[in-house]
Amino acid sequence: MAFPRPPDWLIYSSIVFVIVLGSLAYRENADAPPAPPPPDEMEGALLGPITPFDPSVTVTAPNAPFQPVSGTAFSIAGRGRWLTARHVVEGCRQPALVVGGGRAVAADVRLSPQADIALLITAGGPPALPVATDAPLHVGMRAFHPGFPQGYPGEVTSRLLGREVLKVRGRGARDEPVLAWAEVGRTSGLEGTLAGLSGAPVLDRRGRVVALTIAEAPRRGRLYTTAPDTLGPAIRGEQQPDEQLLGEPITIDNYGRVADDLRRDLRVAQVVCLST
Repeated sequence: MAFPRPPDWLIYSSIVFVIVLGSLAYRENADAPPAPPPPDEMEGALLGPITPFDPSVTVTAPNAPFQPVSGTAFSIAGRGRWLTARHVVEGCRQPALVVGGGRAVAADVRLSPQADIALLITAGGPPALPVATDAPLHVGMRAFHPGFPQGYPGEVTSRLLGREVLKVRGRGARDEPVLAWAEVGRTSGLEGTLAGLSGAPVLDRRGRVVALTIAEAPRRGRLYTTAPDTLGPAIRGEQQPDEQLLGEPITIDNYGRVADDLRRDLRVAQVVCLST
């Protein structure tokens, strides 16, 4: 029994379909990764450069001998490079990073001459946080500060207000450009001062370090951080192009968990003074 011959158009259509299907199966896929989240509805204009008209805030550094304090540091290079605030370790003979179990690792120190920044050096360390001093900053952008306020694990979230000039009087007198942030949230149950958060990284929503926490104004509900103008030169050459960088997207819903992970992995660690 002979089957009827299909029409020519069906034969040709079938051949074209097979060819197209085969080409689609072997085509190169060079799609770009998903775009970052859209700007927050509260974000405003791009933050401009330093100007002589930036508002200023004055603080007085004590002239008394150094008193041991604790602060926060974070890894910027897996070979053992960390950043913290200069005032946390300035005058300390032997600063150290707490690694858990009652143990601490001693660190060498290099102080920035122009900013409240100190580089700590150890023999090896955890993976680095990505530092993005050239990332665009927008008024109203949200940031996250994981660290050790009051000497205990905790974190804060804030929004960028703008540029200011920190006028330090007394020991280490200087005028330093800074960024001012409004505190808008913190660890549940954390009350009072945020002392101990000095040196904490300021993370954007992509998990990149855009600044370093250096001071607070409790009555005004403000935090002050380094500006890109001082942070960039202070770390130049320390974070290598092939550095293993670990950043994670952060939101107001997960920033507590992300902060816990950073502390657990010692990418964010507590700084103490072992000897004065």
